[in-house]
Amino acid sequence: MDLLNKRIKNQRTLLVGNIFLISFLVMLVSSLIYYIGEFVRRPIIEVIKSDIVKIAVLGLIMLIIFWVGIIILYLKSGQLEIKYRFWGLVCGMIPVANIIALLIILKVSISELIFEGKKIRLDKKRYDEKICQTKYPILMVHGVFFRDFTHFNYWGRIPEELEINGARIFYGEHESASNVEESANELASRIRSIVEETACTKVNVIAHSKGGLDIKYAIKNCGIGDMVASVTTINTPHRGCEFADYLMNKAGEDLKRRVAKAYNGAFKLVGDKHPDFIAAVTDLTASTCKKISEDTDDFDYKSAAIFTQSVGSRLKKARGGKFPLNMSYLFVKNFDGPNDGLVGKESFPWGEKFTFLENKYSKGISHGDMIDLNRINIKGFDVREFYVNLVSDLKSRGL
Repeated sequence: MDLLNKRIKNQRTLLVGNIFLISFLVMLVSSLIYYIGEFVRRPIIEVIKSDIVKIAVLGLIMLIIFWVGIIILYLKSGQLEIKYRFWGLVCGMIPVANIIALLIILKVSISELIFEGKKIRLDKKRYDEKICQTKYPILMVHGVFFRDFTHFNYWGRIPEELEINGARIFYGEHESASNVEESANELASRIRSIVEETACTKVNVIAHSKGGLDIKYAIKNCGIGDMVASVTTINTPHRGCEFADYLMNKAGEDLKRRVAKAYNGAFKLVGDKHPDFIAAVTDLTASTCKKISEDTDDFDYKSAAIFTQSVGSRLKKARGGKFPLNMSYLFVKNFDGPNDGLVGKESFPWGEKFTFLENKYSKGISHGDMIDLNRINIKGFDVREFYVNLVSDLKSRGL
């Protein structure tokens, strides 16, 4: 209940911030109407002289109300993106523009209040049902070029939503960039440690992107098949990415070496012991993925009592994706057709069940949207509720 109460508390604080800013606008408009009327009846200088103290006090009160409200929104709003914060600061001292910026900020914040309020009511209503309390815990496996950081969750707000609804969550905690074999060995060790420490006997794996290739390899080649109850791959390139082949073939050796050196050096600073940028990218190419899939898909998951499924999504327009997916979308489309900004549609399907997500609204759903990377609510697609339904289904299967 602590996580839900924390969310409720944040919601109440955000409400207070909105009330302060709305009060500021009401006072501003009321004051303008009043003094415009006074200026019509009396000379401006006379009005200022007679009301100077009143104007000063009113201005101070309004200034305090405004700054308290804006600070609360800047600190507590999850949907107030950097662009809104930036333009709010830039326009702050520009008459008229500052009011427009404030109205936009309020629109975003009020929409957040409404959306999050509905989620809180839904979670309170079903709290006792524990619809995500699966028999076996959930192991969430990140994709390539990321780590399981303590203060920046790769999966955004998804784990918290699952935990509120009863799920027990663990993370892969493997390196950000390694070839599939090395990542698989790390995951196998992680699964063994979880099983040993918790006596849970098995785990349900939800793996994003390259993580799906890693866990398949671990099951087939690392001896942990009897410790896995289910595997759900999210936007995994099971058949690789044609554009990755193109990049690896066209990029000069010097360029690849310099990029790899920069990446590997940076991620050693944040915890990776042996990051290998080139090995990771190579295992995402269509040519290498074909070999990996031929090996891992030869495993009899059904006989091993492992439920398997896959999920994919489609980004409809380049501008619908955040950087760098907005740049890669058209490039990937040229090689792999409809895609999520990184992986083509034909590469997603795997396992007993396949779910392909398409948003009826113009944006679509990107590779990053599928893990709530930007923590932004998307019209037409509630990513947190999608995972709640996904894990709830695992529970209904007795997993």
